Amino acid sequence: MALPEPYAADHPFMPKDTFKDQTILVTGGGTGLGKGMAQMFARMGGKIAIASRSAEHRANGVKAIEALGGQAHGVAMDVRDSASIAAAFDEFEEVLGPVGVLVNNAAGRFMAPAEDTSDNGWRAVTQIVLDGTFFCSRELHKRCVATGRPGAILNIGATYAWTGGPGSAHSAAAKAGVVNLTQTLAVEWAVDGVRINTLAPGWFPMTDKPDHMRGSWSELDLRRKQMPGGREGHIQELGWAATFLCSPFASYITGHTMVCDGANWLRHRASWAPPFTPVREWAREGVGKKATRSA
Repeated sequence: MALPEPYAADHPFMPKDTFKDQTILVTGGGTGLGKGMAQMFARMGGKIAIASRSAEHRANGVKAIEALGGQAHGVAMDVRDSASIAAAFDEFEEVLGPVGVLVNNAAGRFMAPAEDTSDNGWRAVTQIVLDGTFFCSRELHKRCVATGRPGAILNIGATYAWTGGPGSAHSAAAKAGVVNLTQTLAVEWAVDGVRINTLAPGWFPMTDKPDHMRGSWSELDLRRKQMPGGREGHIQELGWAATFLCSPFASYITGHTMVCDGANWLRHRASWAPPFTPVREWAREGVGKKATRSA
């Protein structure tokens, strides 16, 4: 028996006006999990600011929010560049109003043995995941302090921040940094009324994820059997977690990392495990079934 299926995405959760008159900035909010979380914020009255370097992704994200009857605006932004971030915040404020909630969702990842990872490959991931999370968070904090407004930040983490991520040394190290950053900034910024938490998603298969993150849809049944909960996650479940952590109902929660994965990461602590395969034996085949499955 699997975990019970969730309510539908439009089932009442928190009050529909929980984020009324608030602007929620979601980096990478035009596709995948970012878009799914943005849609849940919109269902609860939020105005959605979508930041992405891709014009196509921004347009898709705005279209998805408007289909729900919500308001959204997309701006080109490079999370690795403080000037780009500041300019995007300015435009969002002009069009939608001051950003009060930030979801640091933008990320990058590719599979490779650590010894095969180039300098540029390492920086491409760590600068987006860790530097970008800090730069965007710092910008929100600065603006909240300047105007005397409270703020909420949600970082998107990963459970391999604790377990290690063979084949993804760059991403695992950066995500571990994000968890520590969350804890550090929670203490520093609580006096300013700015909360910061991390959400670590499990397996949420979505058709608009990049191919290397999506896996093979022919393997869904196999993947479900690997899950302690017996099924994949549904995007509304991640959306509920995200909106709760950023809502007034979580006003005393800061510095916390919430895992939303049906207990999957805990199974790695079990005494049994499949036969070990060295990373370099499968990762060098490129992004394919073995690399996706072993991640």
